[in-house]
Amino acid sequence: MTQMMAMPRVQTCTVSTCGYNNDGCTAFAITIGGVNAACDTYVETADKGGMGEVAAQVGACKRSDCVHNTELECHAPSIMVGAAQDRADCLTFEAR
Repeated sequence: MTQMMAMPRVQTCTVSTCGYNNDGCTAFAITIGGVNAACDTYVETADKGGMGEVAAQVGACKRSDCVHNTELECHAPSIMVGAAQDRADCLTFEAR
């Protein structure tokens, strides 16, 4: 049986236009991908969703060129999401 790894937490998210940002990310888990390490879970809306508490984790990362990525899983202790190249990017991304 495969042991579950602890998923890194989304420490901060400064993208106020995302429906999952309610004074922090309230999605259960997010996916990082895209050309600029974008948060693929980002939803631009005035509606608020999520779990109701700030407890988001990184469920998957499609950026295999990041030093924190092993077998498409993030191994950073935590990540920060904010505006960079796109409206919502993983600011913890670090190229190999």
